Amino acid sequence: MHLKPFRLERYFAKYEFTAPFLMCTSDSESMPLGELLAMEPDAGRSFQALWLGYTESLGGPELRHEIAALYDSASAEHVLVHAGAEEAIFNFMHVVLEPGDHVVVQAPYYQSLGEVALGIGAHVAPWRGDPERGWALEIDDLVPLLTPRTKLVVVNFPHNPTGFLPSTAFARELAALSKKHDFIIFADEVYRGLELDPSLRLPGFVDLDERAVSLGVMSKTYGLAGLRIGWIATHDRELYRKMAAFKDYTTICNSAPSEFLAALALRNASGIIQRNQEIVRSNLDALDAFFAEHARWFDWQRPLAGTVAFPRLKGADVDGFCSDLVERAGVLLLPGTLYEPGLNHFRVGYGRRNLPQALSQLASYLAKS
Repeated sequence: MHLKPFRLERYFAKYEFTAPFLMCTSDSESMPLGELLAMEPDAGRSFQALWLGYTESLGGPELRHEIAALYDSASAEHVLVHAGAEEAIFNFMHVVLEPGDHVVVQAPYYQSLGEVALGIGAHVAPWRGDPERGWALEIDDLVPLLTPRTKLVVVNFPHNPTGFLPSTAFARELAALSKKHDFIIFADEVYRGLELDPSLRLPGFVDLDERAVSLGVMSKTYGLAGLRIGWIATHDRELYRKMAAFKDYTTICNSAPSEFLAALALRNASGIIQRNQEIVRSNLDALDAFFAEHARWFDWQRPLAGTVAFPRLKGADVDGFCSDLVERAGVLLLPGTLYEPGLNHFRVGYGRRNLPQALSQLASYLAKS
């Protein structure tokens, strides 16, 4: 297969260790190892005694049990652990798709959600949200995109980069449509748990559709990107079997320390999520105030969930703006053109505590422009 360079990751890698203010990051605030181990009295001792051999290829039973608890209908046997979400996306696409298949992807999208399918030889059609309505999707816009060869519909709720979150009724309608038209729903749910209003949290699609696949990861909601632990959950036993077999040709199994620490974090998920939600709410208040003050520069729509938003830049080219901003002020934003050409938006991340300092730098830059 042929994959195009990962534009977003290459752009981010160029600056992530030199720019003082990474105002584009999509994960939550990370924590040091000691803080995580302190969440349980004997965790430090158990971690020191951990056997550093191979782990089970499906993922450790304890970790899979903790992951399954995130869903209403899943058990450990429905969970397959991967080395981050990216491996899970890659493996899933290769198991499900063949050249000539048709795939619909919610747009704009994180590149791998469409690019891996294109690299396999599938045809990819974007299902576009409406930027004038908070990037909302409409089921009525999906139906004309479906063809007899549509094998897969890829959605991302809460959405990266826009923060869009549909209703549960919408999710159930999509699940019903998948049964009617015989396509699989691949649901990227890596920001699930970071809804500003917990009552708006969607069920995992694994709980809505027996063929659907829910994707999760430790990096976004939990802020533990360094663990490199992701997973899929599905009731489709044949799909699960094929993905488990394919994984034998990628990572085979996961890091023992990472699995131990991920299980520890999930047992204490409520405290971690509460901490990260407090950071998110405080930062969103700061963003509301900033964009209200600088309305001549930007169009701002407050997102409903996650750690990223997608404001529109007015009266200037977003690529030039972002490049000049990081060079002159050390503030890194991600231009929307990294998602698709022509988007004069940029991704701003608000999951980390240093956002107010980054906003101060951005304000100073605008005052001099």
